[in-house]
Amino acid sequence: GYQADRWKNLLIPYSSPTKAYFDTSDQDPFCMYNYLLDITTWNKRTRRGFIKVKIIDYAGNTVESQMNSEASTFEQYKRVKILTGFYQDIEKIAKISLTFSTKTSIGPKHKLRILQMKLKSLNYPKR
Repeated sequence: GYQADRWKNLLIPYSSPTKAYFDTSDQDPFCMYNYLLDITTWNKRTRRGFIKVKIIDYAGNTVESQMNSEASTFEQYKRVKILTGFYQDIEKIAKISLTFSTKTSIGPKHKLRILQMKLKSLNYPKR
């Protein structure tokens, strides 16, 4: 990690592109495990909402992502990439579950049909 007031001076001199993530948890050891969720939807109509990701390992241990603060727009056959974070890491994933929510209590419930999905660890890119 880097001191928050010195991150720019430490990262900018590198010649290759560098990304910095500033999400932390409020629990010890304060680190977040970031994943990139890349999905293509199949719905004919545009949907707007939030996705929560749950990952489960072979022993049944479960971790749930934090809900993103901004809604995503899902259109038919369009890829959407969402940065999602977990307080704990699971090394060998057995199952992935997605929950779609519009966060509204009024109106009809909508489903989000997934055509393709990929979940990639940003902390451990070779996974």
